[in-house]
Amino acid sequence: MELFNKVSLECSKLITKRYSTSFTLGIQTLDVRLHLPIYGIYGYVRCADEIVDTFHGYDKKTLLDEFRVLTYKAIENKISTNPILHAFQLVVNEYQIDRTLIDAFLDSMEMDLYKQSYKNESYDTYIYGSAEVVGLMCLKVFCKGNESEYQHLKAPAQKLGAAFQKVNFLRDMASDFEERGRVYFPGVYYERFDAQSKRLIEADIAKDFEEAYKGILGLPREARLGVYLAYKYYIKLFNKIKNMPADSLLEARVRVPNSRKMLLLVSSYVKHRLHLI
Repeated sequence: MELFNKVSLECSKLITKRYSTSFTLGIQTLDVRLHLPIYGIYGYVRCADEIVDTFHGYDKKTLLDEFRVLTYKAIENKISTNPILHAFQLVVNEYQIDRTLIDAFLDSMEMDLYKQSYKNESYDTYIYGSAEVVGLMCLKVFCKGNESEYQHLKAPAQKLGAAFQKVNFLRDMASDFEERGRVYFPGVYYERFDAQSKRLIEADIAKDFEEAYKGILGLPREARLGVYLAYKYYIKLFNKIKNMPADSLLEARVRVPNSRKMLLLVSSYVKHRLHLI
């Protein structure tokens, strides 16, 4: 079993590396003992996201329903022949990740099968399930069973997940609408997206980042650098978006070059070593 456990977690690591260089870089700056558990979480959520976002031509609802059932079977049985589900259940059972977090995540994935636009309440529900709970799952790993520490850091972790997701929504506005027919921001119409709408969204994101930063400073030291690096990457991406006209976001996907990511890594590492974060 030890070999199967290791191989399953490494499958999740491979998925993470192929799908997100940014998150891979962030994970690699965590303490080495945290790498595989966080890969286990990311590999799982990426697979669910792919079902609803890219498995066109297949019965996505059936696939997602089966994925949900197999997830809970894996957790209850403490084993799965699917390496991604096996890796995830290892993390869930070891770090006592609440089922309510998994339910909320899968419910948000299901919303993507039907929702084309969102009102305030459904938007908040979607953000919570698609992003905030993923941050809370990772926080469970970072806190390693320290419930009081988890509760203290819970709110800022949710704000960080929300900020990341909202930046993603801005960055991906064109592809979300043109490929999937989705507009996530309440009261925003793709064809009429303008500078005022953009400023209001940006103000909301800035507040989330401000509250999230306080929590990063309180993270266990072995987790702080990796989360801070992800935070700095998204701040850089956010600043690029803020400096663009509204109509430019509807024409091209904004990116941070790999060279800039490496500079962020170096500067973040130096600050970490000097105990400045």
